[in-house]
Amino acid sequence: MNTGLKITAFAAAVAATFGTAYAVGTSVDAVDTPPAHSDTAHTGDRTENPRADERKDGGDHRDDTPGGLQIASGGYELDLRTPRATAGDRTDLRFRIVKSGTGRAVTAYTRDHGKDLHLIVASRDLTTYRHLHPARAADGTWSVPATLPKAGDYRVFADFRPERAQEKVTLGADLAVTGEYAPAAPPRPTSTAKLPDGYEVRLDGTLTPGTPGELRLRVTRDGRPVTDLQPYLGAYGHLVALRAGDLAYLHVHPSGEPGDGGTEPGPEVRFTATAPSAGTYRLFLDFRHEDEVRTAAFTVRAAGAGHPASGDHTGTDGHAH
Repeated sequence: MNTGLKITAFAAAVAATFGTAYAVGTSVDAVDTPPAHSDTAHTGDRTENPRADERKDGGDHRDDTPGGLQIASGGYELDLRTPRATAGDRTDLRFRIVKSGTGRAVTAYTRDHGKDLHLIVASRDLTTYRHLHPARAADGTWSVPATLPKAGDYRVFADFRPERAQEKVTLGADLAVTGEYAPAAPPRPTSTAKLPDGYEVRLDGTLTPGTPGELRLRVTRDGRPVTDLQPYLGAYGHLVALRAGDLAYLHVHPSGEPGDGGTEPGPEVRFTATAPSAGTYRLFLDFRHEDEVRTAAFTVRAAGAGHPASGDHTGTDGHAH
């Protein structure tokens, strides 16, 4: 994945990041600017299958820019067809992944953990978060319904790996949500996120710029450890990190995986994280229990060695669809 914010798997066995989207699309998780299009011109609705037209420049070029900050990277562009939405109204978000220079939509992807592409939508104040599973039409257009509760500037992230590409790609575009708007600061750091139905997630560990640090997330319900977490996209937890200010993005999986003979289904899920710089970061942990995906949100400050990582006390707008 093309990112400066590196959150690597705690065990070498987990080098996977996520993929999503399949023939039937569903939205998964919710935690509650002017519109921007691609800077390059669109050249029609042609589609491209990398099997037939092997790319010569897509996905093979890497730089140090954190994931999600660019609308075009690695030979691919995010063509967001729905740059505006209205707060509180259901909107069908539509977009395509196209080859730079040709405008052809990519229609073949390499699946990771059973999915082709993940779509993350987050407000720039980091108080609203959506983890969505879009559906892809035959012409390469992705779509998924979403209801965003508050007006403001949002960022849309598409994380995917085109077929035969050597690296995953994360692209981002701005989404404007209209309505009455009052900007908010990220929730204050604490060590615990409280969720509905008695769930609580505690974050322990250190986030240090330039140095890997272990993050341990422990899930309880009504004060009792949850020891029967269910696999969600091939893991017992998934972590998305967004850097406050520019929303640099990364999503990874924890150490181990269900069925590997050594990974327990809770209550603890572990990651190793490296922040690229000092600053404030927002972490979103997705986990599945009793057939429902839930999201715990944390605000973490990376300010040098010895500073504890800590989480938001409310889990923001956290609930699953």
